[in-house]
Amino acid sequence: MLPTNKLRNIIKEYDGIITTNLVEQKGIHREYLNSLVKSGEIERVSHGVYISPDVWEDMLYINQLKREKMIYSHETALYLHDLTDRDPLNYVVTVPQGYNLSKLKEEDFRVYSIKKEWFDLGIITKETVFGNEVRTYDIERTICDILRARNKIDTTTISDSLKRYFSRKDKDLNKLMKYAKELKIENIIQTYTEVLL
Repeated sequence: MLPTNKLRNIIKEYDGIITTNLVEQKGIHREYLNSLVKSGEIERVSHGVYISPDVWEDMLYINQLKREKMIYSHETALYLHDLTDRDPLNYVVTVPQGYNLSKLKEEDFRVYSIKKEWFDLGIITKETVFGNEVRTYDIERTICDILRARNKIDTTTISDSLKRYFSRKDKDLNKLMKYAKELKIENIIQTYTEVLL
């Protein structure tokens, strides 16, 4: 099979969104991406990320493909978990300490840098509205994060999100308290829990 045909099959397999890394892992030289760009079969939407023209640009997914280390957090995670109706104006992400933040900040991300031992706590994948999987924190970790950063987040957002969380049937208060202890905000979580339960 010709490399361009093999590449077309990969594009179909990955629902029209591919990366240079993926193409090279599949044994195809990146020059074939350029030939499909020139013919109009795909578009380069970001460094190393290409999409078919008929695909909606899922920026949550595209940003994740570009930066595998970052995790969607805080208000963006609230949105992914349906704990807020507010579509985030700027994506909020968490990265481990030592990660170079300059490019993320240049692209208007709000970035939290966290100790490496806390970084992996509660990571899950969640589907975007376009059906693509992105990495975010689970609901309990997200609640802990917004309370840790409560001085930087709109109080209405916090209040609304907490009410939604405590009214959910799938909440896990044991996990919430475990995370709170780990992240050293046990007293804050207990105060909110007493008020809202």
